[in-house]
Amino acid sequence: MKSITKIEPLQVRAPVAKTRVAAYCRVSTGMEDQLISLEAQKVHYEETISANPEYEFAGLYYDEGITGTKKEKRPAFMRMIADCEAGKIDRIVTKSLSRFARNTTDCLEIVRKLLGLGVTVFFEKENLDTGAMESELLLSIMSSLAESESVSISENNKWGIRHRFENGTYKIGYAPYGYDVKDGIFSINEEEARWVRWIFEQTLAGKSSFIIARELNAKGVPTKKGGAWHQTTIRGILNNEKYTGDCLFQKTYSDFRFQRHRNRGDRDQFFMEGHHEAIISHEDFEAAARIVEQRAKEKNIHKGDGRYQNRYPFTQKIFCGRCGSGFKRKVCYTGKLRYAVWACKGHLKDQDECGLKAIREDGLQAAFTTMLNKLIFAKVEILAALLDDARGDAHREALHRISEIDEKLEQCTQRQQTLVTIMSKGYLEPALFTQENNNLAAKAERLERERRQLVQDISGNADMVQALEDLMHFTGHSEMLTEFDGELVGRFVDRITVYSQTEVTFHLKCGLSLRERIG
Repeated sequence: MKSITKIEPLQVRAPVAKTRVAAYCRVSTGMEDQLISLEAQKVHYEETISANPEYEFAGLYYDEGITGTKKEKRPAFMRMIADCEAGKIDRIVTKSLSRFARNTTDCLEIVRKLLGLGVTVFFEKENLDTGAMESELLLSIMSSLAESESVSISENNKWGIRHRFENGTYKIGYAPYGYDVKDGIFSINEEEARWVRWIFEQTLAGKSSFIIARELNAKGVPTKKGGAWHQTTIRGILNNEKYTGDCLFQKTYSDFRFQRHRNRGDRDQFFMEGHHEAIISHEDFEAAARIVEQRAKEKNIHKGDGRYQNRYPFTQKIFCGRCGSGFKRKVCYTGKLRYAVWACKGHLKDQDECGLKAIREDGLQAAFTTMLNKLIFAKVEILAALLDDARGDAHREALHRISEIDEKLEQCTQRQQTLVTIMSKGYLEPALFTQENNNLAAKAERLERERRQLVQDISGNADMVQALEDLMHFTGHSEMLTEFDGELVGRFVDRITVYSQTEVTFHLKCGLSLRERIG
């Protein structure tokens, strides 16, 4: 009888699905040093998540210059929630409850929603994992503490700032165009200051803010952040008393709901004469103000009425590759057909000086969409290589050290705020408060010095790295575009150069310049 051997089927193990983990970061101001902190956070999370074999990196979501007290004001946060709803994320990691939300109602509402979607959240500082909670009680208590801590810190900060306003020791951290600032002390940046003087001279000569902005762009004069000049930028310079050497403190304030308001007499203001060296005389400043005010009256324009807000995605972004002029939107008619075009203002003024004819808006929209689709298709080859070049080992080490310094500075700030609270309630002797506060200030100053040096070393490419990461995040999560999205123009495009009716270059905020044909 023949022998028969039974061969059991191979046991094939189903691959274990990895947990898709995203990170959320936020800084509350848009200043350069805070943006460096943001980049440090992004590097930390990217490396931490990628190092866990059970995790799959699902992207970084980050907001800058935006308060955490209202979720609606954080576009990246809302994109992250939308991606959770789309089933792209299983877990979120964030630094603390205060980074995630400083409003108890919002925090509980979002966590409940995410848990309903099967998405857990881990808060590093509080060591709190929503996936391991038996009830919402702990989260409710801790989020309430975060909210009350936000209010307490805000009030303590306001008390300290008002005190420094009154005794003239407040240090401004950001200098307007024309000045540099170090340790709160302003010094004239002569390369920028000459253009400030030129702006006031042209205003006194009768030129409008729009014309001045156009001429500065045509001359290739860079702004503080390297972007384009706009008439609102010019008006901001003409209205800024700091160019006379004086300084008005508390132009804005926050209410108890953390809403920012322009101070129109609702709060005390403090005016300091001779705060720093002047660029413009008081006489010229006041004369320019009268001209601006008179022009506004003639046009029936009032401050804050939104009359000059950009109405179209390409507004103030398109420039002529022949004469350097900006472009103006016009509506044309061919029989019953109505369509929009963008025309060179230099050509409209003098066709002999500039022969560039108008381009159709729908053609420009199609070119922009095609350009983005190319990046979506080839994101790894193009953007990843650029990002690798922008980031090096030294860059990463500096970011790690900045992250460590930020933690230590936060500890110093918390201790100082505790001292201020105790002092303001009369529980601490002034001499002891001064001694302890000085010790903490000296430690913070040492850390700040080290931090400033690190920031100076890496700030040259920080903006480009940030813009590249934003573009990579978009291209990595987006399908091919089937229609034009105007919001993406403002998000990614710095300016557009038109060379002919069929050729245009998109200069992106990440440093890429991509030429595209207009159909």
